[in-house]
Amino acid sequence: MSNQDLNITAKLINGGVAGLVGVTCVFPIDLAKTRLQNQLGKDIYKGMIDCLMKTAQAEGFFGMYRGAAVNLTLVTPEKAIKLAANDFFRQLLLEDGMQQNLKLEMLAGCGAGMCQVVVTCPMEMLKIQLQDAGRLATHPQSSASAPSSSRSYSSGPARAPKCTSATVIAWELLHTQGLPGLYKGLGATLLRDIPFSIIYFPLFANLNKLGFSKLTGKASFAHSFVSGCAAGSLAAVAVTPLDVLKTRIQTLKKGLGEEVYSGITDCARKLWIREGPSAFMKGAGCRALVIAPLFGIAQGVYFMGIGEQILKFL
Repeated sequence: MSNQDLNITAKLINGGVAGLVGVTCVFPIDLAKTRLQNQLGKDIYKGMIDCLMKTAQAEGFFGMYRGAAVNLTLVTPEKAIKLAANDFFRQLLLEDGMQQNLKLEMLAGCGAGMCQVVVTCPMEMLKIQLQDAGRLATHPQSSASAPSSSRSYSSGPARAPKCTSATVIAWELLHTQGLPGLYKGLGATLLRDIPFSIIYFPLFANLNKLGFSKLTGKASFAHSFVSGCAAGSLAAVAVTPLDVLKTRIQTLKKGLGEEVYSGITDCARKLWIREGPSAFMKGAGCRALVIAPLFGIAQGVYFMGIGEQILKFL
């Protein structure tokens, strides 16, 4: 195996390990974000803490990890692609990847965002259905408003959260809608992830560079962690309106009186008219609390070079 192959393999391992650790730590907050973004007003949950408490009471501790399995399964390739692609594009555009050129750094981030959606879109499509099941158990479901293309999955009464699985949902979507069913909301995912990466990666690179040691040639774990948290939280809040649209579009089951959306523009228009501009920032706090440690851990692990250490023993 060549040095280049080892380098790529190490980056993929680093991204995978980082994603697994990060998701395990912050998944309950991500579940609260999804449920808050999907509800109309504050009829069920008054906020993140209220959502987590009610979820734990109604569904038990592991109810807060509903949908975690699909995330833990697919977050390894998703984070690996995202981080490795950004490094690849930085090295391609900035020679050794270390020069400071904001426009090219943003272009590298754009490339990373475009690459990751291959995994991100179906991963979040499945995760959202599982995360939102508990909310629908207390919010009667409307089958009349569901489009015929999704009715096989999205119709029927919501008496209690069914113990379904990502595999069952994926099979039903593939059977009724084909591969496009798993990529519902692809446009909204791109609209969220590309701006996020354009903001996040250049910001992180410049913050992290401030902590570079002349002896080691890289920042410490603590500095990389703090840089990842700061850059992640700012980028997450900035793209929250796009995340709300993506969540609404990808949610197949709808509660009584909840809208069905035909696309990004239709979703944005209905959200503005029915719930007002503040609805576009639903779950912003939760999203910042999810992304900050997620990317802090990711960048800390990535810069520790765990992948390189693992390959030494293989």
